[in-house]
Amino acid sequence: MPNNLKAKQRKLEARAKAARQEKVIRIVSVVFVALVIVGVAWAVIPSLKSDKGTEETPASASGPGQYDAPPPMTIDVNKQYFAAVKMEKGGEFIIQLFADKAPITVNNFVFLAREGFYNGVTFHRVLDGFMAQGGDPTGTGMGGPGYEFQNELNDLAFDKPGVVAMANAGPDTNGSQFFIMFDAYPLSGSDYTIFGQVVQGMDVVNGITRRDPDTNPNFEGDRIESVVITEQ
Repeated sequence: MPNNLKAKQRKLEARAKAARQEKVIRIVSVVFVALVIVGVAWAVIPSLKSDKGTEETPASASGPGQYDAPPPMTIDVNKQYFAAVKMEKGGEFIIQLFADKAPITVNNFVFLAREGFYNGVTFHRVLDGFMAQGGDPTGTGMGGPGYEFQNELNDLAFDKPGVVAMANAGPDTNGSQFFIMFDAYPLSGSDYTIFGQVVQGMDVVNGITRRDPDTNPNFEGDRIESVVITEQ
């Protein structure tokens, strides 16, 4: 083959190789940007991931702190329920539970509390000016009770400090994780089920140690010692 044709062929091959490399770079860049966006969303919005129960049967244990399905309805929606949350480092706060507004969610919280599910569990994500999130037995933000249940829409809003709502990973993925607002915040009540309000001990809630698992994953958050339910 003449030298000039060989040189021309090498140039064409080099251009083709460069084009392939550029395409690969573009694909990797798009994937990287997508992962960054997803990571930011998980860091900002309270979220939880858990295994979803496939049958609506009474809850039964499938391991330590794990259940096969949501609990059967045992609360009386005509009664008032309160949760006394005692912290290991000291202090206690009281949550009024809105059984009439979110009966399935309150029933779930009451069941888990009476099972001792929340004992020793940390507040794993606590962001200043936003909220304190807990209820994950793994302390990672990815754990739950082994089942999921639906959202309950109501007329409550994130309009004051002390509002308590379920954390989730999307519609109808509630499990055991919940969060408590430090201040009013423009979250949508249609995205998160509000089921309670701190009525005593908000100073204890405000004193929960701040912890961002994305920037300091090895720092252990404040632990719940016990949650005691009373009904009136």
